[in-house]
Amino acid sequence: MSGDKKAGGLGGVIVATALPYREDASAPAGLAVDYDRYAEHCRWLVDNGCRGVGPNGSLGEYSSLTDEERRRVARTAVETVGADGVVVVGVHGPGSHQAKHWAELAAEDGADGVLCLPPTMYRANPGEVIAHYEAVASAGLPVMVYNNPIDTKVDLTPGLLAEIAQIDGIVAVKEFSGDVRRVLEIREKAPGLEVVAGADDVTLEALLMGATGWFAGFPNVFPAESAELYDLAVKGRLEEARALYEPLVAAFRWDSRTEFVQAIKLGMDQVGRYGGPCRPPRGPLTAAHREGVTADMARAIEALQRRAA
Repeated sequence: MSGDKKAGGLGGVIVATALPYREDASAPAGLAVDYDRYAEHCRWLVDNGCRGVGPNGSLGEYSSLTDEERRRVARTAVETVGADGVVVVGVHGPGSHQAKHWAELAAEDGADGVLCLPPTMYRANPGEVIAHYEAVASAGLPVMVYNNPIDTKVDLTPGLLAEIAQIDGIVAVKEFSGDVRRVLEIREKAPGLEVVAGADDVTLEALLMGATGWFAGFPNVFPAESAELYDLAVKGRLEEARALYEPLVAAFRWDSRTEFVQAIKLGMDQVGRYGGPCRPPRGPLTAAHREGVTADMARAIEALQRRAA
């Protein structure tokens, strides 16, 4: 899917962007955000067929940024992508007042939408979750809610999503539970809500069940191939989609593991991009993890090279 805002909604391939750092002893953890390199990366993703970018997600290490850095990252994405793609800014926060604040800043800075987890660092009950999203939606941008029960311990079930979908401005859900049975159930219970694949290693399955987007991690590594996979899937060209997807899935599985940020950054390094280090609490990969990522990525790269030949 081309980087075109006119495609509608918050569907298509939107990349949860990894964030590059450069060494700087005066910066937090000795690592300063490299905004120029980040801008170049956002441009590269859109130029390679992705519809847009998602700054300040978990993959973008939003929780390790200062407030000033976090806003500048979002602004950099908006300024770089411009009219050529959509920018969906992560506005995750412990409480509704924090998340609403980030949503208001995203609106002020020209974002096209926001991505929002339930309250972080607290296992909110359904009423608190609904109040959280009412506050975020009041900022005025389209909201993609984010179901990641693994990390938040709050499960946005299809029944709860049906209630959340009644809030004006809630337009989509990034579904990261890994249970592809939910795609059809969400569409049944909340028919106006776009379902967006959230876990890279069940993307094809989710798209074949009717998901209309992919909010993705590994397109940081393989943007053109990911955009092609999305197009094949939504057009129902299953054999071609499977042939492209199967060699990539072993690498994609790292998107659902604890070390996903480090793994995707290492994958970027392997294809000649710049991934680089992470800020704490994320440390370097263990030798075993590094070996696993390298091997899975090597198989994916080899398969794509054979396909191109």
